Amino acid sequence: MKNKELKASLLLLLTAAIWGFAFVAQRKGMDYIGPFTYTGIRFLLGSLSLLPVIKLFGGRKESGNKGDTSKDIVKAGIIAGTVLFIAATFQQVGLQYTTAGKAGFITSLYIVIVPIMGLFMKQRSNAFIWIGAIVAAFGLYLLSINEDLTIQFGDLLQLIGAFFWAAHIIILGIVAKKLDPLKFSAVQFTVTGTWAIIAAFIFEDIQLGGIMDASIPLLYGGIFSAGIAYTIQAIAQKDAKTSHAAIALSMEAVFAAIGGAIILHERLPLKGYIGAGLMLAGMLISQADNFRKMPETK
Repeated sequence: MKNKELKASLLLLLTAAIWGFAFVAQRKGMDYIGPFTYTGIRFLLGSLSLLPVIKLFGGRKESGNKGDTSKDIVKAGIIAGTVLFIAATFQQVGLQYTTAGKAGFITSLYIVIVPIMGLFMKQRSNAFIWIGAIVAAFGLYLLSINEDLTIQFGDLLQLIGAFFWAAHIIILGIVAKKLDPLKFSAVQFTVTGTWAIIAAFIFEDIQLGGIMDASIPLLYGGIFSAGIAYTIQAIAQKDAKTSHAAIALSMEAVFAAIGGAIILHERLPLKGYIGAGLMLAGMLISQADNFRKMPETK
């Protein structure tokens, strides 16, 4: 059992790395095309990349999963895909005004936001969540607040987007146990991509040459970040403890910062690095109660 858990944790860490470096791809892609064009093509590619995986696994579902019908999948996919479109839009547009590393840390605040939003659904909270939220908020202050006590525009867009990422995770938590995850993801990615393409036709000048120039960032964001990473996550979370999964996936922010520094040559002042560290600490603290509740495995 321990070997399975170790393998699952390593796979989730790989998922976090793929997602973290996707922030770099998203920034590079916008050197050639607009944010809506990038988001639209990225998620439509993600949906297409899931089709062979769906065929390979045959759309298997757990027994007794009565809600798993095409109609239910489409309905849930439209709702989740619309929320995902809003979250991705704030993230992608915001990346024009902030660094990939900062965007990764602020987006990852969904780890703290999800349990706080759960209070409105009458879910129980605990001291670790509030302590983690306070630590993360102070880290955000150091990372993003200027000397005149205003938050940078790109960071503000990422923060708003984090609330929609949290809402998306809550939606997934509601439907995940009822629907085939691969089919559901293919539908929601299609919905997200369609909304983004419609917005691109309205607000952007779509050029084929720009799309070709952005092909590598698009392929990474669509196939690797969506199709491959999601599949790895789905496989890994069958054997991973909740606390281990949350911590492994929170490393997405660290990989975003590493990718931004190595590939985009992004740098933060000392205050920014301290803030990023506090944000990561806050995310981990918010998950501490999961460790306390986890039984030991023999």
